[in-house]
Amino acid sequence: MNDADILAPFIRYLGLYAALWKNSVAREMGFKSNFLLWIVVELLWFGLQLTFMTVIYSHTERIGTWTKWEVVLLVGAAHFIQQIFTALFLVNCTQLSEHIRTGKLDFMLLLPINTRFLVSLRQVDLGGFINAASAVGVMIYAARELHLTPSAAQVAGFVALCAVSLLIHYSLMFLLAAFSFWTVKAQGIVWGYYSLFNIARMPDAAFHGPFKAVFTFVVPIILVANVPVKLLTNKLESPWEIALLLTMALACFAASELFWRQSLRRYTSASS
Repeated sequence: MNDADILAPFIRYLGLYAALWKNSVAREMGFKSNFLLWIVVELLWFGLQLTFMTVIYSHTERIGTWTKWEVVLLVGAAHFIQQIFTALFLVNCTQLSEHIRTGKLDFMLLLPINTRFLVSLRQVDLGGFINAASAVGVMIYAARELHLTPSAAQVAGFVALCAVSLLIHYSLMFLLAAFSFWTVKAQGIVWGYYSLFNIARMPDAAFHGPFKAVFTFVVPIILVANVPVKLLTNKLESPWEIALLLTMALACFAASELFWRQSLRRYTSASS
């Protein structure tokens, strides 16, 4: 097998994803008012989160070892990861139950492509990328206030760890969305997990006991933004924190894939 044969599936799926992007852009431009309004709402929510942290630090200088601008950087990183997730996966995960209820999944299963790929990446929310850009601006400003001069390796590591964190969010929400095969409608479960994203904005030093254990080793939301920011600010206590993030990402993805396959075996089409 030569290199062309190996790359052929990748090129094919890249072309399919480009077509999905084109359709998403056309769809977004057909509802410009809704597109702009959603961006404004998300910016206001982001501003509220930053204001909340400012109020907290008007009464204290540190949360554990975290200073004000380190937490602002953390809030920016959490918002960045959340908005990239929103752009790429949120709409698709929330629509899985509708695909099952209306029979659209029947059609997707007949297509000669990986069904999970299509279900997960069918639509793109372009507003999420614009909101992610605002988070990058906040992170840059916080880094300047902290007088950070991260190396190229640290920046690359930060981006890579954000991608790993994104995989955790996607895997867990996709797993919850797959409960639709049993309940038909699982939007409540899916949006419930989305509400937990706010935990990622808080420094890990703010959590203790069973709560911290659950949201580190069962639903690893605390790791999602804390580990990338710790790398950027030289706050990592041990490389094991990175290893734990990677391990939890792989475990979450494996669990979501296993549950997805079991769910498909149970599916008998909307007409049954």
